[in-house]
Amino acid sequence: MSAHLTLPAVLRRILRALKHKEAISLVRIGDGENIVISQNSVWPIKKVMREPWAKRRDKGVTLPNLKLRDEVVRSIRKATIVGILDKNDRVIRAPRYLKRPLTDKVFRYYKLRPRLTCNAIVNRVMPYEPLFRKLVKGRRILVINRNPRSIKSVLERPPYRANVTVTIRFTHYKQIRSALRKAARHRRSFDLALITCGVNAVILAPRIARLTGKVAIDFGQAPKFVRRK
Repeated sequence: MSAHLTLPAVLRRILRALKHKEAISLVRIGDGENIVISQNSVWPIKKVMREPWAKRRDKGVTLPNLKLRDEVVRSIRKATIVGILDKNDRVIRAPRYLKRPLTDKVFRYYKLRPRLTCNAIVNRVMPYEPLFRKLVKGRRILVINRNPRSIKSVLERPPYRANVTVTIRFTHYKQIRSALRKAARHRRSFDLALITCGVNAVILAPRIARLTGKVAIDFGQAPKFVRRK
C-alpha cells in the first residue's frame, strides 16, 4: 500500500538523500502523462489522437508512440516517489476526465502501485518553501530544459544561490539517449538534477538517478514559479 507524502515530507526525503548521497527520483503524473500511457491500453489510438494535447507540437513528444508509452510505464515503476493529482484537483488546466480519473484507469491497467506518492503539483509550490532554498543553496545542480541557461541564471541568484554546474538543452523525446549519456559523463559534477521537459522528465528522472547515483527530480513547470520569487 502506498504512503502519501506531504510537501515538507517530500523535501525532507530529498534533503536526506542529498546528505547521504542516495539515488532517488521524483516523477509526476498529469494529464499529458495520462494521455501517453493510455495509448492502446485503456483508450484506442483514435480516441487518444482526438485529444488536442496529443496533437500539440510543443510538448516534446510526437504521438502515437507506443515505445514512449512503455518507457513512461517502466519509469513509473522505477521512481522513488510518484506524484499523482488529487481527486478534486483544480490547479491543472485540463478537463477532469484527463486528470485523476484517467490516472486511476491506467494505473489499474498496468498494475502500478508506487510505494511513495505525493501531490503531482508539488513542483509548483516547492520554490516557495524555505526548505527548498536550503536544499538547493550551494548545491551542484544539473538542469535539463529547452532553455536551461535561463533557469541557471535564476537559480544562481538570491534567494536560491544554487551552483548550476551542468546544463543540457532538451526539446524532444528523440534526445533521451543523448541526454542520458551527457548526464552519465558529468556524474561527478552535480548532486541534484532538476528536469523540466514535460513527459520526457518521467523517463529521465529515474534513469539519471540510477545511472549517476544522484537525486533527480521531475521539476515540471516549477521554473515559472521560481521566477516569481
